[in-house]
Amino acid sequence: MQVTLQNKKQAWLHALRLRTLPLALSSILMGSFLAAYHQAFKWEVLVLAALTTIFLQVLSNLSNDYGDSIHGADSSEREGPVRAVQSGIIQLDEMKKAIILLSIFSLISGLLLLYISLQDIKLFLLFLVFGLAAIWAAITYTAGSNPYGYVGLGDISVFVFFGLLGVAGSYYLHHLELSTDILWPAISLGCFSTAVLNINNIRDIESDKKAGKRSIPVRIGRKKAVNYNWLLLIIGNLSLIAFAWANQAWGSLLALLVLPLMIKVGKAVQTRTVAKELDPYLKKMAISTLLWVILFGSGLIFFS
Repeated sequence: MQVTLQNKKQAWLHALRLRTLPLALSSILMGSFLAAYHQAFKWEVLVLAALTTIFLQVLSNLSNDYGDSIHGADSSEREGPVRAVQSGIIQLDEMKKAIILLSIFSLISGLLLLYISLQDIKLFLLFLVFGLAAIWAAITYTAGSNPYGYVGLGDISVFVFFGLLGVAGSYYLHHLELSTDILWPAISLGCFSTAVLNINNIRDIESDKKAGKRSIPVRIGRKKAVNYNWLLLIIGNLSLIAFAWANQAWGSLLALLVLPLMIKVGKAVQTRTVAKELDPYLKKMAISTLLWVILFGSGLIFFS
């Protein structure tokens, strides 16, 4: 059901898109579970990494609202949830100020995280580059003069930042070393996070076409985008099995209890062709991913 924004407070809450936070936090939890499995978990790293990730995700959400509005993707023909700038309740300059503020919050939180985690100045600078890249990626997905989300590169960005870098980075800040063990879970999470974006882009395929946003579904068509969605779900769960097999960590297979929920989402994406009917499945896929991570970590720590 389409949400009608009544006032500025409601518009800001809607722009924050809090429902996206479970997915954003999944990579931090995954890295932390893996660190705990290797007896290297640190509470302060988890808290600060989670806070930094929340700031980055909210920054991305606000930038997406801003960018799609100025580039025309949030037109009156868009069938997804109404955006804050699109509604007219929040002005472009107000959103721009909020983006700058969230960028500062993300930077401060990230610097504090690196300060308590890393003693080596070279590592500090390397992770600072990664952090600045994450801020840049959050802002320029749909904002700026040449947004990469409009040429179909959003999937790669999500796979890298929500999967590979998100898991490996948070794990390293706990453990201060990397392990090949984390690759398969990082791939799983990257696939599931990309599936969330893909569902969003399948929903918006018609309005994105008119706005010149060349997302993957726009480029390959709805049928192939649905097959791509199934492929992401399959690879994500096969990567879990590969991890369990390689490490004899059979308890991690507890995450497969979420597979029926993911299949249900996949079937809905395949059969529901009305854009507004797909919107609830974005949330369901994000929640399924978080639940998958929690069951993975619980099984890994307590039953492996």
